Amino acid sequence: MSRVTLLALQVLVAVVVLGLWQFFASVPVFGKMLLPPFFFSNPVDVAKQIVAWFVSGVIWKHLLITLWESILAFAIGSVGGVLVGFWFARQPRVAQVFDPYVKMVNALPRVVLAPIFTLWLGLGIWSKVALGVTLVFFVVFFNVYQGVKETNATLVDNARMLGMSERQLVRHVFWPSALSWMFSSLHTSVGFAVVGAVVGEYLGSAAGLGYLIQQAEGVFDVAGVFAGMFVLSAFVILIDLGVTLVERRLLVWKPKLAEHGG
Repeated sequence: MSRVTLLALQVLVAVVVLGLWQFFASVPVFGKMLLPPFFFSNPVDVAKQIVAWFVSGVIWKHLLITLWESILAFAIGSVGGVLVGFWFARQPRVAQVFDPYVKMVNALPRVVLAPIFTLWLGLGIWSKVALGVTLVFFVVFFNVYQGVKETNATLVDNARMLGMSERQLVRHVFWPSALSWMFSSLHTSVGFAVVGAVVGEYLGSAAGLGYLIQQAEGVFDVAGVFAGMFVLSAFVILIDLGVTLVERRLLVWKPKLAEHGG
């Protein structure tokens, strides 16, 4: 499938969904509105709200704050996940000792942690960053750990026979093996970093997309809530595109899988 065809199909899906939403929110079916505007708004009103935010400039402050929180959470959580994942994979005894504690911390509901981080770090950006880090870290950690553990044993043995040091093994064998796993987790982590920032803002802040959505919800502005969600979705897609560009650069050596037509 060509890139143009794929893009056209993706746009078609969005147009159909938005068209159905607009229809059912504005045209009665069998005398009943299936999507009452008070509860579901409609795409036209949502679009007007988004345009109003950008024209007035009110959105930029909130976008920048959420972007900064998300980038910090993504960077700190990813680096921590990669380093600890590598360490655990190369030190099985350490991994066995800490295994129950890692699983225990990972099982904690992040929403429960949000008020604790707010209490510890205040209403500033760092409580949101901390929440995002807890979401990003474990996704990256488990993928990197698994990626290093599943490195081809024959390849490792051959590299050792050639006299590679531990540092050379990490750089030339384990790191390339873990890259695919790592970037798979990073694509997921982008959304988690933003979710952490927005949930933190929603629970307590004076700015950010989460704050904007919370304010709209507080006055029953459904169009504002959906507008914030759409801006947030576009925001995540743009960050994910950045991760994709880095991935293509670092995995340029990896052969592409052949596509098979149905």
